[in-house]
Amino acid sequence: MTNHWVDIKNADVVLIMGGNAAEAHPCGFKWVTEAKAHNNAYFMVVDPRFNRSAAVADYYAPLRSGSDIVFLGGIINYLLTHDRIHHEYVKNYTDFSFIVRDDFRFVDGIFSGYNEETRTYDRSTWDYELGPDGYVRTDPTLQHPRCVYQLMKKHYASYTPEAVERMCGTPKDKFLHVAETLASTAVPGRAATIMYALGWTQHSIGAQILRTGAMVQLLLGNIGVSGGGMNALRGHSNIQGLTDLGLLSATLTGYLTLPRETEQDYGKYMAKRTLKPLRPGQVSYWQHYPKFHVSLMKSWYGDKATKENNWLFDYLPKLDKEYDMLQIFEMMNEGTVNGYLAQGFNPIASLSNSARVRSGLSKLKFLVIMDPLATETSEFWRNFGEYNDVDTASIKTEVFRLPTTCFAEEDGSIVSSARVLQWHWKAAEQPGEARPDIAIMSALHIRLKELYAKEGGVFPDPIRDLDWSGYARPEEPTPEELALEYNGRALKDVTDPKDPTKVIRKAGQQLAGFGECRDDGSTASGCWIWAGCWTEAGNQMGRRDNADGTPWFVAGKDLASNTLIVVRGHDHPLLLTQRLAARDVHWIGAAPEPGRPYGVKCRYRQQDAEGWVQPSSSEEGAATDATPADASATATGAGKATSRIEVGFAEPQWAVTPGQSVVFYDGEVCLGGAIIDRQG
Repeated sequence: MTNHWVDIKNADVVLIMGGNAAEAHPCGFKWVTEAKAHNNAYFMVVDPRFNRSAAVADYYAPLRSGSDIVFLGGIINYLLTHDRIHHEYVKNYTDFSFIVRDDFRFVDGIFSGYNEETRTYDRSTWDYELGPDGYVRTDPTLQHPRCVYQLMKKHYASYTPEAVERMCGTPKDKFLHVAETLASTAVPGRAATIMYALGWTQHSIGAQILRTGAMVQLLLGNIGVSGGGMNALRGHSNIQGLTDLGLLSATLTGYLTLPRETEQDYGKYMAKRTLKPLRPGQVSYWQHYPKFHVSLMKSWYGDKATKENNWLFDYLPKLDKEYDMLQIFEMMNEGTVNGYLAQGFNPIASLSNSARVRSGLSKLKFLVIMDPLATETSEFWRNFGEYNDVDTASIKTEVFRLPTTCFAEEDGSIVSSARVLQWHWKAAEQPGEARPDIAIMSALHIRLKELYAKEGGVFPDPIRDLDWSGYARPEEPTPEELALEYNGRALKDVTDPKDPTKVIRKAGQQLAGFGECRDDGSTASGCWIWAGCWTEAGNQMGRRDNADGTPWFVAGKDLASNTLIVVRGHDHPLLLTQRLAARDVHWIGAAPEPGRPYGVKCRYRQQDAEGWVQPSSSEEGAATDATPADASATATGAGKATSRIEVGFAEPQWAVTPGQSVVFYDGEVCLGGAIIDRQG
C-alpha cells in the first residue's frame, strides 16, 4: 500500500485486478467513484469474471484465472517496446541505469544460482555491480547490456500481445486498450493507480504478481505521486496491524525478519539485513536495521539483553521453512502439529479446501479458540447435516473456547487499511465470561513461566526471561501500557550523533520517532514503525479534533536523525521560499541570460513560475580561473553540465524541496535543469 485510500480520488486512470472492490471493499471503492465524478478518471477492470466492479467500469477485459502475471508482463513489454515510459522518473528514482553482475543469467526459465537438489536459489549473482567507491555502477545512457533497462527489455520481449492473448485468453485488442490507457499516464500531470486484493495475494506467486504490478507503476512514474501507487484492498484494519506487529511466521515486529536455521552467526545475520546505500545521498530505512533490532530485543528482554550476548540473538527461533497457514494445516494432517491456537481467526471460512482444514483439525490433541463469536472452526466437530456432515464420535480433538471482547468493548489502537494508526475508546462492557485478548495471553504467559520454573523443560530461557516488569498489573497490561512500550523509550540519555554533548532524549523519556532508536542498548522499542505513536506529548493516535481541519505538511527533514519537520497550513512560512540554490546543472542549448525572466518549474504538477537564473558565487569564482575555451563553454552552456546556480522568484514558491529537480523554460522551449540543493 503506497497511498492513502482517499488519494484514489486524484487518479486519472484506475485499474482493478485481483479484486472486486465495488462488492468486497466499498470503503475503498467509494474513492474510485469520486475520481470518476470529479476527476473524470477512466476506470478499467481486468478479471476472470464480469463482476460488480466491471459493471460500473468504463472498460472490462477478461483473462484466465491465475494468468495475471502474464498480463502484467505484457504491459511491461508494451511500455518498453513502444518507449511509453516516464524517462525522467525511471532515470532518477529507479534502478533502471544500475548494472547487474556479469555472472547473472536467465536460461530456459531458470535464474542463475539455482540448486536443483534443494530447489532454492543463491541470489548473490542477482546483485548489482559495485564500483571501487562501494556504490553501484550505472550507465545513464541505458546502453550497457547488463543495465536493468536492457535486461528487462530482453526478459519481457516474449510477452507480446499475441502471447498474452494465447496464455491469458484476453483478446488482443482489449489487452492493447488497457496497455495504451495505462501508457497515457507516463507523462507529468497524469497518474494511474492499481488496486488489488486477494485475487493477487492468495497465489503461490502472489508476491511476484505484486512486484510485477509495482514495476509497471515505476515505469510509468506512478509511485510516490498523488493519484498513483499500488493500493491493497484489505478487508479490515486487523490485516495491516497483523503485519506491522510481526504476527506472520517469518517476521518480527516492524517487518524485521527471523533468522533462518543456516543463520546462527549474529554478525552475518545483521550484515545481511543492514542495507547500505547504493547511491550517494540515498535514504534507506534498512541501513538502520541494527537500531531497530536491538531496540526490539531490549523491549522484550530488558537488562538481560546485552552487547556481550548479542542482544540474546540465540533466543530467536531459526526457521527451517515458512510456516504459513497452508503449511500448518498440512502438518496437522501429517500428525506433526498436534495443538493449535486460533486467535481471532476462522480458518475453515477463510482458507481454501475447507475439507482439508477440517481433516487437520480432527487430528489435533487440542484446539484453542479465542474469539467473540462461535465460528465454523470452533464448531467444526459438530454435525450440522449437509452443512458440516462429520462423524462427531470419531473426532478426538479437545476444543477450548475462550470468549474474547470485540474491538468496541475495549480501548486500544487499530491500523486502518490506509495505514493510519488510530486510537479507539471502549463503547460497552464485555458480556458474560468474555475477557480481553491481552488478559488471556498474559495469563497464559505467566502460567507457562510458572510451569517451566516448576517442571523445567528444553531451553525455556526465551520464555522465562521475557521482561514483564513494566506493567502495573502483569496479569493484564493495559492497552495504554502496551502502546507506550511499542512506541519505545530511552533507557539511557540519547545524544545527538553530530554532537555527543547534546542530549536529545533523557533516560526514561518516550522516543519522539524511530530516528531516535539506537543500536547500543540505550533505547527500547516494541515496534520501530510505531515509534511516535505515544510520545512525551501524549497519545498521538488519539489527536482527533474536528474543530480544525487545517492540513499538515512536511516542511523539511534532518537526514542525520531521520527527523521530519511538520507544519500546519498550506501557507506556512516554512513552506514558502523566494530563492533556491541548485547543483548538477545541465543546459540543452544556451544558458539563461542573467537578469532575464524565465519559466521555472519546481514541481511537475504546478504551473511555471517567473524566475531569474544566475551563477552562484562559487561558480563565478571558478569561471574567473577558467581558460578562454572553458569560459566560452560555461557562458553558452551548450550541452555543458555546470556545477551550481541560484534562482530567484517573482513570487514566493510553495514546497521547494531539496533533492528534486528544477527545470527552466523559455516559452515552450526547455533550456535545461538542475537538482535543488537548498531553499532560501
